[in-house]
Order: sequence, then structure tokens, then C-alpha cells
Amino acid sequence: MVEEMIHTKLTQAFPPVAQALGDLLFRGGKRLRPAITLLAAKFHPCDIRQVLPLAAAAETLHTATLVHDDVIDGALLRRGHPTLNAKWSPGATVLAGDYLFAQAADLAAETQNTRVIRIFSRTLTTICDGELRQLFSTMDWGQPKEEYYRRIFAKTASLFQAAAESGAIISGAPEKYIELLSAYGYNFGMAFQIIDDILDFVGDEEVMGKPAGSDLRQGTVTLPVFYFLQEDERAPELIRILEQERINGNGHFEEAVELIRNSGAIAAAEREARQFVGKAKDALVQLPDVPARDALAHLADFVVERRW
Repeated sequence: MVEEMIHTKLTQAFPPVAQALGDLLFRGGKRLRPAITLLAAKFHPCDIRQVLPLAAAAETLHTATLVHDDVIDGALLRRGHPTLNAKWSPGATVLAGDYLFAQAADLAAETQNTRVIRIFSRTLTTICDGELRQLFSTMDWGQPKEEYYRRIFAKTASLFQAAAESGAIISGAPEKYIELLSAYGYNFGMAFQIIDDILDFVGDEEVMGKPAGSDLRQGTVTLPVFYFLQEDERAPELIRILEQERINGNGHFEEAVELIRNSGAIAAAEREARQFVGKAKDALVQLPDVPARDALAHLADFVVERRW
């Protein structure tokens, strides 16, 4: 039903845009954000149809961020498929992403819930802030861990948090439930992004649909990179390789990826992801024992076990 709602919205678009964005939206994503929105609404009796626009808004907003990410990163492939950025001019691609942002806002407005609309607009602001912070912190190898946390909350966890919190609000759940589901969404999202950052080094390139170390090549300091720089005696060697690659593209970038991939930094980052998952599941324990609670717990486990 969520996908039907998204598809209906797209049919109103300029045909080339509708076709391109439809290909992107219906390429088989995990649909975690709408799933969490719907599940968060099931701790209090409600008409689930009231939640559908919000669930569709969460997935549409997420897709809009991917379109803009690909422009910013100059990415030509995502999940093994050509990006919109590879087919269209940067200007046209940015406008297509903007169109999705607007459609997401329109879907959120269909809830007619002022509190939810405010959360949605705040989340959009937070996501943009995170993208700007990432752009302005590239190649900053000495940045503090707190900056990484702030960035991944903005880029990823904020939308998971908004999905869970808003789903609970739409259902009319008590404030305590809303707070607990908000905490679940936050911790789920933080773990999700940390695992994404780990998979950037250890994931199967064919499954991931992009070369290993893509974030590192962009100069983005992720948690595995942070741990390597802080705790591995080969940190100066890594910085030397990356700086030489930046200056003259000496072709040794794969050595940098191997250094991190075969270090203790991967396990350290994974331990941290599991800690966030533990906090997400702790929040669930305080909620009513309904099927949705088990589903959310299984999703949290999936976050750290997934390989894509």
C-alpha cells in the first residue's frame, strides 16, 4: 500500500522524471524506514491507513537524499546500477532530488498532524546540515569522534528516529511510548550507519555495487578510519598514502583500504554498532509485548548481521 501511494505520486511528475525516479524507487531497496514507521504505529490501536502517507514520505525523503548524495560524490553506480547522476546533467539530477524532497513533504502534510509535519521539516533541515558538515570536513583526519556521531545522526539516524517517533504519534500512543520509539529509531539509525561504514571496507563489491573504500576515497572519516588513526601504529602510513593519492593519484589507494580492512579498527567499530543495537532493544523492552515489538527487535539484529 505504501508503494502504491509512492507510485501514484510519481505518475503526476513530468514523464522523464517519473520514469527515472520510478526506476530508482522500485529497484528493491530494504524499505526499512517505512517498515519502522508502520511498526511504531502498532503499539496503540489506530487505523493503519492514517500512517501510510508518513511511511511513504519517509521512503521518498530517503531516496531524495540518495539522489543528492550521488551528485555530491560524483557517483556513477549505486547497488550496481547507473545512478541518475550518470545519465543526466548535475543540474537536472539536483532538481529531480528536489522534486522528491517536495513530494516527501507533501506526503507528510497529508497526515494533517502539525507535530509530525514539524518533526519532518526539522529532520529535513538536520539531513542537509549533515551533508554540509561532511562536505566541509573532508580530509580532516584529526576531527573528533563527536563530529562523526553528529554527522551520522544528521545523515542517517535522524530519519530513522523521525520515522519511529512520528509513527507512534500518528497512532495516538502515550508520550512514554513515543519517547521509547524515538530512542529505538535513534540507536537503530546510528548502528545502521556504522555498519554501512564497515561494509565500505569489508563488503562484497558486487553486492554493494560500488568499489571498496568509496567513502575514504572521498576523504570522509568514518568510524573504522577514526579507530585506525587513533589506535593503529600504522596511522602515519595511512595518512601518507591518502595525501599522496589526493595530490597526484599515485594508484596506491587500495593499500590504504587493505590497511584498515585487516586491522582491529573493523572489530572496534562493529562492537560500537552492537552497543547501539543493544540500546535500541533496551527501549523496546519497556513497550507492550505485541508482535510489532518482536519485529522491531529482529530488525535491530538484522542491522548488524546484514551484508548489504
